[in-house]
Amino acid sequence: MDALPDGVLGHILGFLLAPEAVRTCVLARRWPQLWRFTTGLRVGCRHEDEQAPVKEHREFLDHLLLRGGSPLDFCEFIFTEFQYDDVPRVNLWFRHVIMCRVRVLKLHIFSMCYIELDDLPLVSQHLTRLDLHGVVLYSSFLNFSSCLALEHLELVECGLLTANKISSKSLKHLSLTCCFLDVFSRVYIYTPSLVSLCLDDLQGMTPILDIMPSLVKAFVRITEECEDVCAKLSKNTDGGGSSVLLRGLSQAKSLVLISKLDKVVFKSDLRWCPVFNNLKALFLNDCWCTPDDFNALVCILEHSPDLEKLTLELFCEGPKYKVEMKGSVNLMERPAKISEHLNIVEVKCQDVDERVLKVLKFLSTFNICTMKFGLSRDLSFTVTKCKAKVGLNKFVISMTIISGEWVLQGQRHVWLDLQTRSQASAWAASWAHG
Repeated sequence: MDALPDGVLGHILGFLLAPEAVRTCVLARRWPQLWRFTTGLRVGCRHEDEQAPVKEHREFLDHLLLRGGSPLDFCEFIFTEFQYDDVPRVNLWFRHVIMCRVRVLKLHIFSMCYIELDDLPLVSQHLTRLDLHGVVLYSSFLNFSSCLALEHLELVECGLLTANKISSKSLKHLSLTCCFLDVFSRVYIYTPSLVSLCLDDLQGMTPILDIMPSLVKAFVRITEECEDVCAKLSKNTDGGGSSVLLRGLSQAKSLVLISKLDKVVFKSDLRWCPVFNNLKALFLNDCWCTPDDFNALVCILEHSPDLEKLTLELFCEGPKYKVEMKGSVNLMERPAKISEHLNIVEVKCQDVDERVLKVLKFLSTFNICTMKFGLSRDLSFTVTKCKAKVGLNKFVISMTIISGEWVLQGQRHVWLDLQTRSQASAWAASWAHG
């Protein structure tokens, strides 16, 4: 270790929690001076299940952050408890490391209460990544026009209840997860250089997205926490007279659009549906193709002229699906309004029930001709290397059962042909429902 340069040792110290790094001072006379070359600072705990109250770090950090020395590559604060008089200190530490030209800054508060960060703009020519959890943010803080190098912003369980805008011309990656937004007005997101976007499980009104010409991929999941209702979307303010999400997502190459059935944001946006000229891969859930109402699915497919892959996740109660079907489109008979490049269609679901069969029958109008499907291995028994055909009137799907149990529910006169490698004969089964 003594043969290593000071800069290398300083970099190694950055991977230790700050109190642990301080204890290295007893190793030799040289080590106390290494703080001058430390490039990383980790304070608090490594995981949220550990205990790290702010008060236990007050004196230590007040002395440590005045040490001077080289700029910080990264700084990480993770606390699990704070008192009211800790808030000014945390803000002071936060702003001080910004002055230390930190490039990557993480502040995580795992507590029942949120720490309010000062409503002042950040000013940094060096900050490239900002990761915040469990804090309250205001509009001035979220104006990153003075952070010209900032490219990554991640907000998890943050309060933005009074914020009206998130803006950055340099930002390339933006993620908002489980954040709390205003229930009466929308946050406006202006990030023209964005490459990837994640909006997941936001509480309050859905943000308005400005055009993002460089967008490559986006994930948007609207949950029961969303406060958008028809009455709010019909107003002429806060995006009521124009697109809320889809216009801003229109340049993406890959989209995941998921919503609870009773949420109306996406369907309302279809009134001003843009053309997704760059879109290659599209993932939708059953909100887009509820039985007997496929208008939303048709609309977005007709506005995606270069789409190559469509994935539908239907009626899955949990994160895992049991059935996966893959199909292809008949090149000779596809509708003129559907992308000529669409060659892969995947359907994922829990069971092949009446609702799913209606979706499959609808897909047949696009001449999606051959589908293969497999079932997960965690079911009651295994069927391997078994081929099947399911027919409903003139609608036929060819499938391969990889493993598991296949269930048909609620459908009249469905016939099933099974043929295995060990049996030369075929079995036919039919069900009459009702």
